[in-house]
Amino acid sequence: MAYTTINKSTDYFNTKLYTGNGSLPRAITGVGHQPDFVWLKDRDTAYNHQLYDSVRTTSAGVLYSNTNGAQDSSYQMSSFDSDGFTLGSNLGAVNENTKKIVSWNWKAGGGQGSSNTDGSINTTYTSVSTTAGFSICKWTGTGANGTIGHGLGAVPTVIIVKNLGTTENWVTYHKPLGATKYLKLNDNSAEGTSSDVWNNTSPTSSVFYVGSNTATNQSGNQMIAYCFAEKTGYSKFGSYTGNGNADGSFIFCGFKPNFVMIKETSGAGAWRIFDNKRPTYNDRYGLMPDESNAEETGDNRNKIDLLSNGFKCRFTYDDTNGNGGSYIYMAFGQSLVGSNNVPCTAR
Repeated sequence: MAYTTINKSTDYFNTKLYTGNGSLPRAITGVGHQPDFVWLKDRDTAYNHQLYDSVRTTSAGVLYSNTNGAQDSSYQMSSFDSDGFTLGSNLGAVNENTKKIVSWNWKAGGGQGSSNTDGSINTTYTSVSTTAGFSICKWTGTGANGTIGHGLGAVPTVIIVKNLGTTENWVTYHKPLGATKYLKLNDNSAEGTSSDVWNNTSPTSSVFYVGSNTATNQSGNQMIAYCFAEKTGYSKFGSYTGNGNADGSFIFCGFKPNFVMIKETSGAGAWRIFDNKRPTYNDRYGLMPDESNAEETGDNRNKIDLLSNGFKCRFTYDDTNGNGGSYIYMAFGQSLVGSNNVPCTAR
């Protein structure tokens, strides 16, 4: 069983549910930390996913994971707080009266951070938690091959980049795919191939590579990257093969997942997010980062079991468990044992 240096996972990641009350501004508390990256979705209505981070600051505006649009400054977070965040006066889409809302919250370094000069392209700001293996990096594109310092002190397994200034796809690096491949967070298409997205070069413990592609390095435009490195007993980012069976594939994480995001890479299939706060065991309802759809209900085709040491796919739908399909995933959770090496009783 894996031991972890993170005794309390909610210090770095937590899912917080709330019900809209139609009154703004509004403080949302109970997150368990001061988040640097907040991802919001109305579960009842086909509104855009709303993504905010402390590196771009509250005034910079929102990004929508389900569109390729530029940063939208007309919607702003009011503040990132010690135990949550405060919705600004114009964020009705994530506080509509009686609507159920989910927020996924990650902690980086606390605030904007500082410039990182490890790469050939200096970041304006990099906020990083080496403990949690998460950093947020912002830089101005050059249009030429270069490197970006991520500050993790470990090799990132997942990197998600968005061009803030123009209509451009979100692009995702995932280690099992390699540095010539990429996925689009805002699109359900299979993996793409391009040598100019990640400059056909895998990241190192200090930098990741960008090429001339406008999605990762458009000249003169600001770019944002969310970078994740695996941490034993807290995060796992890998791949698996589906079996097309109701007794589906089991994916070992070494901890009980609280959040799982899955994407088929061998074919067109929606991204799927599951967590431990929405409907209960063996009744997981997915949300799709690439679509504005409301939460799925009464559809068994994509549900998964969250287990004490990983997750198990149920049913046969191609988005999560098609026979012979290839999939990548991101998982965050909590090991049963902590850095003090004292095992806990499984539940």
